[in-house]
Amino acid sequence: MKCDPEGYESTLFMILNQFNSLTEIIGENLRTSFISSCIVSDPTLYVNLGERAMFLAHVTPFYPNHLANFPTKLIHLLHTTASNLPSKLRCNLTRSLVLLVNQKIVAVGETLSLFMNLQTIADKALKKLAFNHVVHSIKRMNQEHMDDIKNRALQNVLFDMLRQSDEKLAKRALVTLCELHRRKVWIDGRTANEICTACFHSASSIMIAALSFLLDYEKIEINDDSDDSSSDDELITSPQVILSNATIYKANYQGTTASKKKKRAKLHRIIRSMKKQQRASERDNNYYSPLNHLKDAKGFAERLLKHLKGCQRFEVRMMMLKLIARTVGLHRLILSKFYPFLKKYIQPHQRHVTDFLAMVVQACHDKVPLAAVEPLFKVIVNQFVHDRSQPEAITVGLNTVREICVRMPLLMNEDLLQDLALYKKSRHKSVSIAARSLIALFREVCPSLLAKKDRGRPFDPKARPKAHGEVTVPAAELMQIIDSDDELENGVSVSYDSDNDWENDQMNIDSYDAENLCIDDTGGVDNYTEDNDVIPEDEDEICLDHETGICGVDVEDMENGLEHSEEVNNDQDDEISTSEEDNEVHISSDEGSVKTSHELKKTAMKRKFADYNGQFLASDSSLRALKKFAGTTMGVLSECNDSFLFNEDFQCIEVLKAKREARNELAKRRLAKPAAIMDPRSTQLCLKRVDHTVLEAHVSKKLTKDERLALVRAGREERGKYIARAAVKQKKIGGLSNRQKEHKKKMPPAAKRHKIERHQIEKKKKHQRSGKQFRGRKAWK
Repeated sequence: MKCDPEGYESTLFMILNQFNSLTEIIGENLRTSFISSCIVSDPTLYVNLGERAMFLAHVTPFYPNHLANFPTKLIHLLHTTASNLPSKLRCNLTRSLVLLVNQKIVAVGETLSLFMNLQTIADKALKKLAFNHVVHSIKRMNQEHMDDIKNRALQNVLFDMLRQSDEKLAKRALVTLCELHRRKVWIDGRTANEICTACFHSASSIMIAALSFLLDYEKIEINDDSDDSSSDDELITSPQVILSNATIYKANYQGTTASKKKKRAKLHRIIRSMKKQQRASERDNNYYSPLNHLKDAKGFAERLLKHLKGCQRFEVRMMMLKLIARTVGLHRLILSKFYPFLKKYIQPHQRHVTDFLAMVVQACHDKVPLAAVEPLFKVIVNQFVHDRSQPEAITVGLNTVREICVRMPLLMNEDLLQDLALYKKSRHKSVSIAARSLIALFREVCPSLLAKKDRGRPFDPKARPKAHGEVTVPAAELMQIIDSDDELENGVSVSYDSDNDWENDQMNIDSYDAENLCIDDTGGVDNYTEDNDVIPEDEDEICLDHETGICGVDVEDMENGLEHSEEVNNDQDDEISTSEEDNEVHISSDEGSVKTSHELKKTAMKRKFADYNGQFLASDSSLRALKKFAGTTMGVLSECNDSFLFNEDFQCIEVLKAKREARNELAKRRLAKPAAIMDPRSTQLCLKRVDHTVLEAHVSKKLTKDERLALVRAGREERGKYIARAAVKQKKIGGLSNRQKEHKKKMPPAAKRHKIERHQIEKKKKHQRSGKQFRGRKAWK
C-alpha cells in the first residue's frame, strides 16, 4: 500500500469501515453501561480493533484525504473510553496515537492534555508509555531551536494541571515539569518558579515531591556529569596551567641526568594535579540550581519558614529547613528568625544532628550580621566541645566551627580559638585532626589570634579577615601583591593550554647553550650558568610563540617533549659543565663595552615606565611591548587605591591567579617558595551544597553485631570449610606413621606379658600417689 496507494484504496476502505464499526459498538455499550456477552466472550474483537488502529496509523501519511478524520476519532475514543478498555487495547491505541504525533500529523499541543490524563489511569505500562512520549516529544520539538510560543502554550497546560485539586493529575504534571527541567529542556525561570511554588501545595505528596526535587537536584547533576563526561568536552574546556621559565629551566638543565629526570617527572605530576583542580573549580563555578531563578527569594524563604511551624512530621520539617538554609546561602539572604529556630535542634543526642549542623553552615555567609549568628555559634561550642563530651561529638563540633569560620571568621575570638587549639594534643585521632584543621585555617585568615607556637612559619602578621560589609573585587589584591623574588627569578610565566607548543618549548630551550649569549631588545645581555641559577632578565626570549606570547600543552604532548629534551640534554651536559668554572662572564656588547651579568641585571631592573611607553608607541603591534606595558601599568594600578579595573586588568588577575596556584603546587613538592595564601571566598562557598558527611570526617562509627560478622565472613571467603586435624590425618593418603605401625605390630607372647605387667605396676604406683600429697622425702625424723 505504501508503494501503490491508489491500487489498495478498496482494502483501505474495508479496514476503515471495520474500525468504525468496532468503535461504535464499544461506544454504545459504554453509553448504556452494559457490555454484551458476545464481546466479553470473544476477546479477538479487542485484538482486531488494536491491529486496525495501528495499521491505519501507519498508512495515514499516504492517504491524507481518506484518513483525515481518523486522528480525531482516535483521540475521541481514548478520551471517552480509555478508563474502561482492557489494558492491552489501551496501550495499542495509545501507540497508534504516538505514531501519528511522531509523523507530525497531530500536533503535540493537541494531545498533551490527553496523555497527561492517561497517566492517571491505574495502568503501569500505559503510564510509562504516555510519560516517555510527552518528555521525548517536547525535547524533540526544542532540539533545533527553542520555540517560545509553543513552549509557553504547553507550559500553561501543565501549570493549570499543577494548580488543580486533583492530586493524581497535579502530581503527574509536577513529575513531567521536573523531568523536563532536569533534562535541561525547560530550564527557564517560569518552570523553576512553578516547581518552587509547588512546595506550598495543599496535597502533602506533591509538596514532598517538590521539596525532594529541589534538594536532590545537585546529586542528579553530579551523577549526570560523571556519566556524560567525554573527551570532547575536556578538549573544549582545557584548563590553563602556568609555570615559570625558571622551573622549566631547572628541570631541563640543572643537575645530573637522573635528577633532571626526577624533576621532569615531578612537573608531570604537578601539571596533572593542577588541571584536575582547575576542572573541579570550573565545575563548581558552573553550578546551577532551580533556586537560582527565584524571583522573590526572601519571600519564598519567609513563606517556607511560616509554613514550617504548622508542619507536624519530623522528616518533612527537616526537608523544609534544608531548603530554607539552601536558599539563604545561595541568595545570601538575611533571615534573622531562622537562626533562633535552629537552636532547639543543636543537641548531641538529636536525631540527624549533622544534617542540622550542615544547615547552620549553609545559612552562614559574610552578609549576615554577627549578632544573629553568634548565639547559635556559642550553643554549638558549648554543647559539642567540652571535656565531658564524646570524641565523636567533639570532632563534629570542631569541624562545624571550622566551616562556619571559613564563611564568617569574625565570629572567632582569641580566647576561644586558643582553647579549641588545645584539642590538637588529644589522644583521639579524629579530634586532633579537626583541631589542627582549625589551626591551619586561622594560619591563613588571621594568625595573630593563635598562640605564637601555632602560627607557623612564615606568617603574615598583618593578615586580617574582611570587616562586615566590606566588598572587594575577587582576586583584585593580586594586582597589589608583587613578589620581588618572583620578578627577578621567575619573570614572565609560561602558559600551557594547547597541544603543540611543548615540543617547541623544548626545542627553544635546548637551542640555548651554556656559552651562547641571550641579547634582549634593549641591548642587555645575559647567560645561563648552573651554579648561581641565573635566568635571562627578558623572559620573553624563552617564550614559546613570539606571536602570541603563550604556549600550551596537554599532559601527553608534554611527555613527548620531555623525552625529546632528554636526548638533547645528554649531549649538552659536557658543554654546561665548562661554564661552571666562570662565575662571572665578561661579555662584549654592540658598543664594545664589557659588562658582567650582575651589572646587566642591575641595568635591567632600572627600566622605567617612560621607556616602555616609548617602546609601546614605537612598535604598537609587538605583543612583547604590550606585555611589558601591562606589567608597568599593573604596578601603577597597585599604587592607586581608587583605580578602575579594565578588561586587561582582569586578564592579568587570571594569569596571576594561575601563577599563584602553580607556585603553591610546586611548594608542596619543595620546588619553590609558597605564594601568599588568599582568603577563602564566601561567594564561592555559598554556591556549594554543604554535605553533612564532611562534618563527620575521620569519625570511626561503631559497628553492629551483624556488620562485624559480615566483615569477619568477608575475610574467610577464600578459606575452605573447617576440618579437624585428626580428620585430616585419618584421610591422609600414603603410608602409616611409626606409632600406628607399633599398634599393629605382632609381638611375641612373652613381650606382651611383660608389657602388661609393666603397665599394671605403673598404674599401682599412680594410685598410691593419688591419695597423698607427696612432696618428696622429709628432711627430719
